[in-house]
Amino acid sequence: MDRDQACELLKDIQVIQEQKCKLEAEQLRLVARLNEVEERTRGVPAELALGLAVTENMAGKQIALAEALATRLPKTLQAMESGVIDGYKASKIFDATAVLSDEKAREVDAVMSERLAGKNPSSLRRAVNRVVARIDPNGYAARTRRRRLDRKVELVHQGEGMTTLIVDLPVEVGTAIYARTDREAHALKVAGEPRTLDQLRADVLADRCLRERGTPRNPKADVYLYVDLTTLAGLNDNYAELTGSGPIPAWLAKEIAYNPGSTWRRIITDPATGLPVDVGRSSYRPPAALDRFIRIRDRECCHPGCHRPAQLADLDHTTDWAHGGPTKTNLRGYCKRHHKLKDQPGWTHTDHTITTPAKATYTT
Repeated sequence: MDRDQACELLKDIQVIQEQKCKLEAEQLRLVARLNEVEERTRGVPAELALGLAVTENMAGKQIALAEALATRLPKTLQAMESGVIDGYKASKIFDATAVLSDEKAREVDAVMSERLAGKNPSSLRRAVNRVVARIDPNGYAARTRRRRLDRKVELVHQGEGMTTLIVDLPVEVGTAIYARTDREAHALKVAGEPRTLDQLRADVLADRCLRERGTPRNPKADVYLYVDLTTLAGLNDNYAELTGSGPIPAWLAKEIAYNPGSTWRRIITDPATGLPVDVGRSSYRPPAALDRFIRIRDRECCHPGCHRPAQLADLDHTTDWAHGGPTKTNLRGYCKRHHKLKDQPGWTHTDHTITTPAKATYTT
């Protein structure tokens, strides 16, 4: 199959996707009308579940989404009717705004209407969380405090000799645990080591949890927190950004930044531009200045829709070194998976644009 055929196939797939989005929008409009007509019967979830052969829980979620789109999120519904997003992406906006008043939900809806195109569900969720944090800062901060009370550990048996351990933790704790685990796993991945990195991370974490007291402490690991200078100085309460995770309220950012025992690296940014103005130097193994600057600048993998922190990524020449690409002004951060993808035939990268083998262009 040549590239022209691939291009045509991709276009056909996109046309069908747009049609699916429009059909989903129409279906959700009808669900909202059904709920309105039969609201007094209180049996709409059961009736819809039977009609669609789904569980009542799933039917209830669909009714809640349909009602919100029809009343609180009209711009999101319009985007579905235009073929821009599907119901699953719309649910990301619904989930984030469910705790807001109707007025604030519509405000978030209006802002997000200009930011929907080209975002995958993960990117959309992160974008709407940022908007919610900006529009409802006090509520966002209060909900963050309450959510931290919900920390817990769950054990889910999977069969065939495996089990899943689920740990809900405050974001800075969970991120730090993963960063330490990942760093030690990479250190163990030497020549001849048969275990994969995923296996090593799991083994390292298990070893740390089961280790007796008095054994050596875990190695330090850098986790990057972006907070603007005026917030750090206590002049305002703008939300900060935790690389790879998303926005966190000002009170938590200050708590992390001023923790004397912290292994975090704080990046103080200009409140107007978001550009770094200072880099905390309390780090265990500081990298070369250029390496550090690129990772701080990029924050995350430069592949569209990928949010793996730049501190865990590879640095690569946008224009190949072999083709005369310089180092000082030519580096971008990519996670290992997208670093390998970049070098595959048909993929073209510039500073901010990626062209696929099907000749589709995306901006990062």
